[in-house]
Amino acid sequence: MGGTVTLKAVLFDRDGTLVVDVPYNGDPQLVRPMDGAREALQKVRQAGLATGVVTNQSGVARGLLTVEQMHSVNHRVDQLLGPFDVWEFCPHGPEDGCACRKPRPGMILEACHTLGISPEEAAFVGDIGADMEAAAAAGVKAVLVPTEVTRREEIEAAGRVAEDLGHAVELLLTEAPGRTMDGTPDRTMDRTLDEQDAPV
Repeated sequence: MGGTVTLKAVLFDRDGTLVVDVPYNGDPQLVRPMDGAREALQKVRQAGLATGVVTNQSGVARGLLTVEQMHSVNHRVDQLLGPFDVWEFCPHGPEDGCACRKPRPGMILEACHTLGISPEEAAFVGDIGADMEAAAAAGVKAVLVPTEVTRREEIEAAGRVAEDLGHAVELLLTEAPGRTMDGTPDRTMDRTLDEQDAPV
């Protein structure tokens, strides 16, 4: 039955997925899109799907940047890669116990609610295990795009693993290869795992 669900939106993590990760960045001038981000988003939009950003921003809770600085960075991301149909951010720290901070599903569920779709009609693309856990908890499809900070065990645990954003979008738009709709994992990235270990 799951195979009949129509994909209506693709949500993306911000730092390390859409833009180069600058820890606790409050400066919009430091925003740089990841390679292939514009092209990948263009494919999603050309397919008639909504796009959104779901991002943890604990630097606010830690006092390392202000809400205004966070919004200015988000605005720059939207200028470079948008317009996005929905933005969700969590300003809390890990110890705050909120429902929104990934790996909890709150932001993804809220994004789906804003878009007027069910979680089964959405997908989420991220670069670390917390992104995949949040997607699973929310009931959306997920693709991991590993970077140098992604741990090997996070790659091994992911159902869909893409080489880059373009590949991630291709997997979602074609549903082949990758984790099938019934949850069977694809292992096309095993060769990559053998060739390159992510740092722990």
